[in-house]
Amino acid sequence: MILIDSDVLIWILRGRHDIKKRFEQVLEDGGIRIFITAVQIAEIYAGLKDAEKMETSLFIDSIHCIDIDDKIGMLAGDFLRKYQKSHGITISDAFIGAAAKIGSLNLWTLNRKHYPMISEGNFY
Repeated sequence: MILIDSDVLIWILRGRHDIKKRFEQVLEDGGIRIFITAVQIAEIYAGLKDAEKMETSLFIDSIHCIDIDDKIGMLAGDFLRKYQKSHGITISDAFIGAAAKIGSLNLWTLNRKHYPMISEGNFY
């Protein structure tokens, strides 16, 4: 199971060939479930142009969304306390990292440095 970070989602939507092809391969394998959280949705919609809304909405609706609950919030707070000063992580990074950890999901991101809380073996 994979949690996809905003950067990867943006490149899929923009049609970056290598990332889009890898995403399609994941879908074709069929045994791997793909997830996002409301954090990624907010980050994508923050930079969206009006002409992109329909296609983006359809794409986002096709991916399972993990609810951010109290357990994820508490762990995200722990991550912020531990890594914000030393690694400069944002609250978004903390929530995404916590959702990946609690959900036992591999994180697919192009910005691994944003996720010091994720072990090397838990990246996709």
